[in-house]
Amino acid sequence: MKSILVVSVLVMCLVIAGCKSTEPQRPEEKAVMQAQIQDTVSLLKEKDPSIDRFFTQSYGYVIFPQVFKAAFVGGGASGRGEVYEQGRLVGYSRLSQASIGFSFGGEYFREAIFFRDKADLDKFKSEEYTFAAQVTGVALSEGVAAKADYKDGMAVFVMADKGLMADASLGGQKFTFVPLTK
Repeated sequence: MKSILVVSVLVMCLVIAGCKSTEPQRPEEKAVMQAQIQDTVSLLKEKDPSIDRFFTQSYGYVIFPQVFKAAFVGGGASGRGEVYEQGRLVGYSRLSQASIGFSFGGEYFREAIFFRDKADLDKFKSEEYTFAAQVTGVALSEGVAAKADYKDGMAVFVMADKGLMADASLGGQKFTFVPLTK
């Protein structure tokens, strides 16, 4: 039973991850992602204007405009985003997530991760950065960002988009960084 569960989680993660590369390959894909990023930033600021301090005070940040999460007992999530250093686009990132526990359903969400200083961003940009299971994002709502602070050099905000998910699971997120090519 345990091996069936492990295999189903791995298969689900592979299916969710899909075949897309971390960096958009065609100019149209890059334009679509940039529009999604701008839309996500606008929605984050609209939902909670106090999040603006993270955009202005953080050394860098990554925005994932569309992360898809699906689960049936075990689950996984995947999404692509853009990485910014001092307001400039410096690369792309892929988010992968695996979880185990009681989970059922599917949803889309947006995620923003802010890095307090250069060392924190450099750590993220290192090969296959991973969040431990205990690192969680703050669900963004009015006034939440005003009270939020960095933990271990990061502040993570999540905004649900659409879908329905029952989730009482344990998991972690893994990130891959690809520098911007000229």
